Amino acid sequence: MKSGTKPRREGGRIPSISHSRRLATAMLALTILGPMFALAQVPPRFYWQSLSGANAVPVIFQSLSGNANPMDPAYVISPDVSGSVDANVAIVGYAKMLPLFDRTLTLAVLEPMGRISGDAIVDGRSFSQDATGFGDPMIELGINLIGPKAMKSIPDLLRYEPKLSLNAIVDIAFPIGEYDNDQVLNLGQNRWYGRVGAPIVWQIGPWVPGRRTTLEVLPSVWFFSDNNDYSGGRTLSTDPMFQLEAHLTRDFTEHFWGSLDSTWMAGGESSIDGAGLDSLNNLGVGLTLGYQINDNISLTAGYMATVNDSDPGDLQMDGFRISFTYGWHKIVEGQKRLKAAE
Repeated sequence: MKSGTKPRREGGRIPSISHSRRLATAMLALTILGPMFALAQVPPRFYWQSLSGANAVPVIFQSLSGNANPMDPAYVISPDVSGSVDANVAIVGYAKMLPLFDRTLTLAVLEPMGRISGDAIVDGRSFSQDATGFGDPMIELGINLIGPKAMKSIPDLLRYEPKLSLNAIVDIAFPIGEYDNDQVLNLGQNRWYGRVGAPIVWQIGPWVPGRRTTLEVLPSVWFFSDNNDYSGGRTLSTDPMFQLEAHLTRDFTEHFWGSLDSTWMAGGESSIDGAGLDSLNNLGVGLTLGYQINDNISLTAGYMATVNDSDPGDLQMDGFRISFTYGWHKIVEGQKRLKAAE
């Protein structure tokens, strides 16, 4: 800490070194990495900042069901699909935060794997289909544009308050997942896709663990290349899709928090060999709960479902997600070793 700089008080008291360490590791495990496939939504508190050099590895389990392939963020409601499509998917990944010109740069990668099953219509008859294996890996590059500068020390982290923060992100998925052109349902999508977005975090009220409240909004646009080998060699094309996500998050205790979630998707009209399908205009709502198990490990669980899905051509989708995230930083781990040696 710089000479003459007083420690930040929280709730009228000066944080102890052990409290500072707990806060730092909690921030590591809470703020880095999460799934991006369930209703194409990024989890709440994903875009909070943490220490430069922080790392995280998540293990995520999702159970999804709907009338479209839940592994495809375009959510193509195809006449070739009959009934419900179910997916049980595990996602693993890695993320790192780095300083860049006094701003925080985030690099993340996700790899889905699992099983998807449902009924497909071929020549007017319904057949069961399923696929297992790996999906398309996705990477994200993000940079903070407005808000606190990159945090390079524990005192920087203790002074962190997002206030009004703005990031810019670019996501891209690589079409190397499991794909069979004889099937409608696949884990891989056999085409490039990704998005650009501008996550916003707005702090509401005091920034004290146990009392933190945020409103988080992410407007983004998804882009899709053509799949020229879709289900028997046809061409699947999808227009850009606009998505707006929102989370209202609140601490219940220092280690337990919740969020009310919503996502709206519009556009993204698809066509198969030039035959147009319905565009999306769907709203999903959900709930997320998070708990800090220990210094490094956090647990989150969430559920989301579409609500304006009464018409036969509407997207109908719901999914449950549970994730364990392990976060660490060499400075924090060094403090823990010194504490253990005392």
